[in-house]
Amino acid sequence: MASDKVHQFTDDNFESEVLQASQPVLVDFWATWCAPCKAILPVIDEMAEAFDGQVKIGKVNVDENPATPGQFGVRGIPTLILFKGGKVVDQLVGAVPKSQLEEFIKKAL
Repeated sequence: MASDKVHQFTDDNFESEVLQASQPVLVDFWATWCAPCKAILPVIDEMAEAFDGQVKIGKVNVDENPATPGQFGVRGIPTLILFKGGKVVDQLVGAVPKSQLEEFIKKAL
């Protein structure tokens, strides 16, 4: 069940939706064939609900949008990158536990 609070970012809208966002943004770089990406999906949905209004959370499909992952040096997926004010605050690679993701997101608040 995908949360309606999880945004879909693309090469075309990344600048306006993420880099120019007024609030912090968590971006999940993923692919449909990636098992760890599927494993972390429910946690991403939960975080989108929990941090609604504080942090924008969204996903970039790396197969459909190859320019953006390259721009940020994404080499493995899932890669989670936290942005604030258009700049990278931190990043995580791999499926991480909910508690670790919560602490990660709080860095931008």
